[in-house]
Amino acid sequence: MIAVSGSEQHVGFALLLTLAAGLSTGIGSVLGLMNRRFSPRILALSLSFSAGVMIQVSFVEIFPKARSALTTALGAKAGYGWTVAAFFVGIAVMAALDQLLPSHAMVLPPTEDVGTAARDRAQSHQLMRMGLFSALAIAIHNFPEGLATFVAALNNPRLGMGIALAIAIHNIPEGLAISAPIHYATGSRAKAFWLSFASGLAEPLGALLGYWLLRPVLSPLVLGLIFASVGGVMVYICLDELLPAAQRHGTHHQMIAGVIAGMLVMSLSLVLLA
Repeated sequence: MIAVSGSEQHVGFALLLTLAAGLSTGIGSVLGLMNRRFSPRILALSLSFSAGVMIQVSFVEIFPKARSALTTALGAKAGYGWTVAAFFVGIAVMAALDQLLPSHAMVLPPTEDVGTAARDRAQSHQLMRMGLFSALAIAIHNFPEGLATFVAALNNPRLGMGIALAIAIHNIPEGLAISAPIHYATGSRAKAFWLSFASGLAEPLGALLGYWLLRPVLSPLVLGLIFASVGGVMVYICLDELLPAAQRHGTHHQMIAGVIAGMLVMSLSLVLLA
């Protein structure tokens, strides 16, 4: 699938591509901060749009690539089995991480016994946790994405450019999904922007650290397992965090519209790069 033995002269170009793809989260962050007063409807649409992008890229792009790589290494039946196993390992890792983080502060119901200020504090705490969890989770899945982009660009710059563009496109709504709830929770544009921007740094960091550490053992088997687990991580984020939050802060139909729009945008980008 991807070799790592040649084209060392492309290291600088590969790193630049990976950095550009990762830091496109900053574009999404800026989009989420453009309105002076943030609307819950925009929050719902942005979260569901990001979920649509991540679901589509997980099942249409990442999972088939992982299966192809593992089939090459292990054969058709074993390759498919290991792809499924790695996918659910990614989900399990994120579920375990979710349990280790502080629990959700539930939004309090509007009763006569609870003041508006208390409800606002509870909602802000919940949104802040969701934004931080999204930033951490996105940074985790950006790590192997950065490695994949970097290794591909080392051996085939045109292939690397295509992968970097696809990743950049879906990183934009991911950046928005981080900055929007943090801005809504804290009122700080700077904090929302820099946390979103920093999550994208995991991509070049993953490229460099992963390449140095895994270079002796990089193979279709290793890359296939990485891609499959990344798909599981992304699906878990969507189902556990993004979609429930979108439904809470918007209507059901707004959430569905956002998901479909995200899936459509990601599909169009994959078709254009095919």
